[in-house]
Amino acid sequence: MTDTLRGPSRDGLDPFVDLHAHSTASDGSRAPADVARAARAAGLAAIALTDHDTLAGVQEASAEGERIGVRVVAGVELSAVEDDQETHVLGLHIADLADLERRLADVRNMRVTRAERMVKRLNELGYPVTMEAVLKEAAGGAVGRPHVSRALIAGGWVTDARESFDKLIGNGRPAFIGKDRLAMAEAFELIHRAGGLAILAHPGGHLTRERVASLVQDGLDGIEVLHPSHSWEHAQHLDALVSEFELVRSGGSDWHGAPEGQRSLGIMKVPVMWLEQQEARVAAKARRVA
Repeated sequence: MTDTLRGPSRDGLDPFVDLHAHSTASDGSRAPADVARAARAAGLAAIALTDHDTLAGVQEASAEGERIGVRVVAGVELSAVEDDQETHVLGLHIADLADLERRLADVRNMRVTRAERMVKRLNELGYPVTMEAVLKEAAGGAVGRPHVSRALIAGGWVTDARESFDKLIGNGRPAFIGKDRLAMAEAFELIHRAGGLAILAHPGGHLTRERVASLVQDGLDGIEVLHPSHSWEHAQHLDALVSEFELVRSGGSDWHGAPEGQRSLGIMKVPVMWLEQQEARVAAKARRVA
């Protein structure tokens, strides 16, 4: 195990953080304040709330975190397209929440339009799910495929989320509708204009040096090294790329509210040192702008 992946011990303690978590502001099952409380229960020093295409839950989570002694990092997860492949980008340490939230309104409108097209396709296939049912499942959060899935389950047309994706709305399935395109460089710019760091989310073990070099030219700040979908070998490969290109490391559970299992909160044991390195990068970028 490398030192960078393990992190240092401080006075016999190993403080951990989780820099990838979702709430009901997008497709998570726990309210933003509950996310902060869950982080406290998991013994985490800090958590990043990274809902899809929205910062709507950050204020609530931050207020609760301040009350109970857990730091909440303002974040967001964006879906971008690179060479016809969907890629997720985390924006962490967002400073100007209001400005980015206004810009993300257009992105969320694209998500609603996509859901509407998906519902229409399902209707054509004989599944009379309604957009009203999908919006009910979203409960005011950013609309996504999980909400279409939940509406299908509630209507009794499928038994669970796996069936809905495998049979109907997963990639390549009959009711799948692709997302409108947000280029990687555009996603990076949105994040940077709001004062944040652009982190490549869960890229897996096949990330090449050439691709990282190209993304760095576009403004990439870091890579999510630790993620439940990464093997230890993947993490070591990504860690080496981070070192080579002088990026920052990040990691998290990609938590959506599960009480236990592979994606339970804090399971990735992300060292607090990584958060401190990110903060140093944010400060350095701010000094260069000034």
